Amino acid sequence: MIHRMLTRPARRIRARRASRILLALTAMAALLGVDVPDATAGAPPGITARAVPGATADRVGALFADGLDGGHFCTASVVRSDDHDVIATAAHCLESPYTTVFAPGYRDGEAPYGLWKLTGVYLAPGWTEGQNPDDDIAFATVAPVDGGRDGSVEDLVGGFPVAAAQPDDAAVTVIGYPRTLEAPLRCANTTELFSETQRRIGCPDLSGGTSGSPWLVDGALAGVLGGHEGGGTVPEVSYSAVMGDHAVELYREAADAG
Repeated sequence: MIHRMLTRPARRIRARRASRILLALTAMAALLGVDVPDATAGAPPGITARAVPGATADRVGALFADGLDGGHFCTASVVRSDDHDVIATAAHCLESPYTTVFAPGYRDGEAPYGLWKLTGVYLAPGWTEGQNPDDDIAFATVAPVDGGRDGSVEDLVGGFPVAAAQPDDAAVTVIGYPRTLEAPLRCANTTELFSETQRRIGCPDLSGGTSGSPWLVDGALAGVLGGHEGGGTVPEVSYSAVMGDHAVELYREAADAG
């Protein structure tokens, strides 16, 4: 296993301070109703800030327990499929799948693309039989909660392609919903292998609730926040299981389910 630090301590402290400043500025702008440009675009690697609405962020949503009043506890994203109805998240986020709903593009108490119930879940045997962190990725099919919405979730927001094979030092963008915030955060940084089966990234403030967040490489899903220690025990470093053949097969099962 590789255990070298992602960044030097001084650089990590500066990145954390810069992240706090960006978060404060974007939160203030949101309160004032000001449109904010993507604060992380062009910013130094490892800076976390509020993600602005748009084609990419709107494909990501929060997972809620029993509707919006139940509070959001994890993150998921829409991926491409034959029936345009598949989302990706962490396996440990689906302990109660049939009381869980997905709200793509959720912000500040509003679900602009509606709520979507889970109609099928796809978990690797390594997770269901032993909660192997190397299998902490899942896919699910969804349908509108009210049953009256025309079209599918992918028709509304689009979907990320799935591209498992990536270089060890791939540049990744993570978008996710901390439990304590009502809008998603975004961070981009270079990743590294923690082990042969786990990848990690240095991004502050990706705390509880960001499990299941998509790891995007050139706009394609290459992992989800989860894996080692459920995604990590400190908010400065997060993990994803490396997407191998088993994860790709799981995705194909969900994508071809219709």
